[in-house]
Amino acid sequence: MGKVLWHVAMSLDGFVAADGHAMDWMSGVHVTPGVHEESIARVGAILGGRSGFDALAARAPGKVARQPYGGAWSGPVFVLTHHPEDAQPEDGVTFLDCDVREAVEIGLAAAAGKDLELHSQDIARQCVELGIVDEFVVHLMPVMLGSGVRLFDNPGGKPVRWDRVHDGDPALAVDLRYRLAAKR
Repeated sequence: MGKVLWHVAMSLDGFVAADGHAMDWMSGVHVTPGVHEESIARVGAILGGRSGFDALAARAPGKVARQPYGGAWSGPVFVLTHHPEDAQPEDGVTFLDCDVREAVEIGLAAAAGKDLELHSQDIARQCVELGIVDEFVVHLMPVMLGSGVRLFDNPGGKPVRWDRVHDGDPALAVDLRYRLAAKR
């Protein structure tokens, strides 16, 4: 069975997307060699949210799930929404109207033994609260955005502890990988 993987690139000031879910801030910034290839090999399906999907669709109409990993990855994409009836259909994308846990189960089944990657900070937050994120990978990018979509916005929530998996090459970007820590 694959893992539930929360995988993001983050600015130094804690944003994973600029205003309007824009991702152009990543242009010219590189992650450690081999990181994308490793990710592409382990991801079997993607679960995202409607607001991010719609924002990306407005900038890149007709692109299957806005081409994750620059088009180097392909597979099933699921978008969790309360209103699938008004979603713009797209090849390779399935719109789900269910709770987060069920959406994760559907995504893991479709991933066929590979990982389900979360592409929504709100969905990731809910999965963290449910204790169903197996691994968290963040690439700390050398840029400050000032505003946008925060990595983890959970005012009043309890601290969540993670155990480090490995260190990356700090010469390019700091790659941090954690797994959920044992109860303390």
